[in-house]
Amino acid sequence: MKNLSILIGAIFLQFLTSCHGQVKKQLNDNVPKRGISNVVGGGCEGCELMYVEMPAQIASEHSSIGWLAGKQKLIVTGKIFQLDGRTPAPNVIVYYWHTDVNGLYSSDDKTPTKAMQHGKLRGWVKSDANGNYTIRTSRPASYPNENIPQHIHLSIKEPEINNEYFVDFYFDDDPLYLTHKKKYGKIDRGGTEILRVVLDGDIEIAEHNIVLGLNIPNYPNKQKAAANSGLNIGEDQPSFMPFHAFGPDRGTTTCPVCKYGRFHGIVYFVGNKPNWNEIKKWLQFLEEESATRSNYLKAYFVYGNENGYSKTQREKELEAIGQYLKLKNIALTFVPSMTDAESEVNLNKINSTIENTFVIYRYRTIVDKFTELKPTEQNFKLISEVLDKTKGNFFDLPEPKH
Repeated sequence: MKNLSILIGAIFLQFLTSCHGQVKKQLNDNVPKRGISNVVGGGCEGCELMYVEMPAQIASEHSSIGWLAGKQKLIVTGKIFQLDGRTPAPNVIVYYWHTDVNGLYSSDDKTPTKAMQHGKLRGWVKSDANGNYTIRTSRPASYPNENIPQHIHLSIKEPEINNEYFVDFYFDDDPLYLTHKKKYGKIDRGGTEILRVVLDGDIEIAEHNIVLGLNIPNYPNKQKAAANSGLNIGEDQPSFMPFHAFGPDRGTTTCPVCKYGRFHGIVYFVGNKPNWNEIKKWLQFLEEESATRSNYLKAYFVYGNENGYSKTQREKELEAIGQYLKLKNIALTFVPSMTDAESEVNLNKINSTIENTFVIYRYRTIVDKFTELKPTEQNFKLISEVLDKTKGNFFDLPEPKH
């Protein structure tokens, strides 16, 4: 009986140290109490094992044994950016580990003794000169008899940060994730924590960018802060329900990302400082872009001026503009204010005191953001270039490197 108790205790200890995500979330919530307020990331249990038998030379692509022997092949690929979400970050080491098809951190005869608790499904990538990385592995399973969703652990080591910090990936099609999110919230360390997979034959592919320092406690921010409006590049474009006065979903409160989440999207927000001459120029530009890129781009104008708000009058105003400009593709929508909770537009965190905020998302994740843009040829070109650059293709991936 004594030996059985010791065995159970050892298994429980291994579970705690292996699933560092839950422990770290609690640790992160209590940073001041634990005396690690100066540590970038707020502490990371298990991340130090990234150095166990770390290769001297690390490529931007890696294939675990799960890629060859796993039940479901999985590719996680994307770019690593600096905190601004735009500047590629080279030479960043990302160490990953996850469970096998049974939800266990199983090992084999090649697993280092010191890294047994991370199991055999582990590896390293280092971002290349353009920030690119690719991980080829197998899809992890949830822990047996637990309500913790499928996940992949990452330990990130930047060249200029003394310690590593953690990031966790979860899967959007995992039913357990919804329960997890309600309990712990959506932390989005290093960008959205969600992997959105598409299927290419028998391979699941998740295109996923990492934004260094985003939502990481104690991260040294040496970059100039942008205007305070909208969520950060790398976070998810939230669902919200504006009233559609003109356009494809006229007369409804259709959620843009809910209905067209798989598309490339532009959401053009204007609050309490409308300049209608400039707004009309932007709408004409967005209409042209929507027509040119009709197979994948959806554009929305969201008007949230709280001054003198009247639903009936606001609907008539936008309908008149849509007819005058002969818009066919772009949606003209409105909300009572940018802080309105009923429509949930408040989740976008738009500053209504500035002229405009442009949010560009792809597959529900924000890929760029601009504030107070004037409708000039230079800025039209800027938006077009962002759409060209972030269009991408989930299936346009190179063959594995052997």
